[in-house]
Amino acid sequence: MKALFTRPRSLTSNVMIYCPGCGHGLVHRLVAEVIDELGLRERTIGVAPVGCAVLAYNYWNFDVTEAAHGRPPAVATGIKRVLPDRLVFTYQGDGDLAAIGTAEIIHAAARGEKISVIFVNNAVYGMTRGQMAPTTPLGLKTTTTPSGRDPDLHGYPIRVCELLTSLEGVCYLERVAVDSVPGILKARQAIRKTFTYQLENRGFSLVELLCSCPTNWKMTPSQAMKWIGQEMVKWFPPGVYKDVDSTNQG
Repeated sequence: MKALFTRPRSLTSNVMIYCPGCGHGLVHRLVAEVIDELGLRERTIGVAPVGCAVLAYNYWNFDVTEAAHGRPPAVATGIKRVLPDRLVFTYQGDGDLAAIGTAEIIHAAARGEKISVIFVNNAVYGMTRGQMAPTTPLGLKTTTTPSGRDPDLHGYPIRVCELLTSLEGVCYLERVAVDSVPGILKARQAIRKTFTYQLENRGFSLVELLCSCPTNWKMTPSQAMKWIGQEMVKWFPPGVYKDVDSTNQG
């Protein structure tokens, strides 16, 4: 019988440690599938974050280096400038990218660094037990906002795609919700585009993926998927926010 669904070559056989229903494992696979499809495994260098995906190098079967918390864009910039023929991408959560790493992501984008950013937004600090993150929607209960995020006390969520849209160095920004089969397929297409644009030396690009964190949201995996599509998208509307090849943006 012909196998129709197998493990990508760019994904190891190591058992992932993520919680049931976590979006990281799914996004890991999408990245691996695209790298295989483009034939880039021997040319790829990933930069792993601090956060739940801190051990991403155990799961990808290509070169991956570690960066200090929030610094993956800086590390990726150095690697890409020294090795411009490589595909270099960062893999970052909302705390890593939009809190301690805010300066790094904004200035890498402003300089138009020819790197790709895979931004996993699950609206909460996952690894450190569910504190409020920069992307936590109003009303969401976390360990540091037990009554829900209050704009008068905690401010408003940061929308990264919208924030970066005005920067000239950015060639592509897209946000996708990984809560359904169509959403997963769209995420795969977006990841392929960010890698393709890098290979074409277009500039800085970022794909934001709305993912679930059932453990810290205090939901079942199925409830968490529904919450993305029903509530999270209200704060983070999916769509293409910038594309140098398209006039239909936002």
